Amino acid sequence: MPEWLTPVLRAVETVRPHQLSRFLPPKNGAGRQSAVLVLFGEGRKGPELLLMERASSLRSHAGQPSFPGGALDAEDGDPRVEGPLRAALREAEEETGLDPDGVQLFGVLPSLFIPVSDFVVTPVLGWWRAPSPVGVVDPAETARVFTVPVADLTDPANRATTVHPSGHRGAAFLVESALVWGFTAGIIDRLLHYAGWERPWDRDRQVPLDWGS
Repeated sequence: MPEWLTPVLRAVETVRPHQLSRFLPPKNGAGRQSAVLVLFGEGRKGPELLLMERASSLRSHAGQPSFPGGALDAEDGDPRVEGPLRAALREAEEETGLDPDGVQLFGVLPSLFIPVSDFVVTPVLGWWRAPSPVGVVDPAETARVFTVPVADLTDPANRATTVHPSGHRGAAFLVESALVWGFTAGIIDRLLHYAGWERPWDRDRQVPLDWGS
């Protein structure tokens, strides 16, 4: 893996669940097990992340930028061991068409909870060592697939805070003609912070969730 990923690897090895989110998996084991692929690659502007925009017709998180991912299937295996890794790669292939053989997995973050959809999500981190063509595989699930340079994510001009109707405040990124918010933005925000890549930004700047519409 490239040397620039070392701070991310170090963060993955040391970060604790409460440092990522206040929404942690229910202690009674409730929630649907799922995984997302946080895939780092190297593009024209340096390090980048692979994201997708969910189709507007979906029941949950419609139209929202996200990491590739989804619920674990029985064939993925034990959700406490190999299940999230297999699910993250399988879902990424199904949603973006990427070749999983070109992905080197290097870490797993603590599982977190998304109350609105009842998902227990395990973020799986990967290095795109052999990039393959990606794009929309099923328009019923995915509106578009795109990459975002880490330099754009750390640019203070692209950072803001969103306020959900519930009152919850969260990090947001205005990149690639999209507002990245919610769970995905929270993971990116914490990774930038604990990897030491974060730059000072205006936390009082707020954007509405319908930004750009």
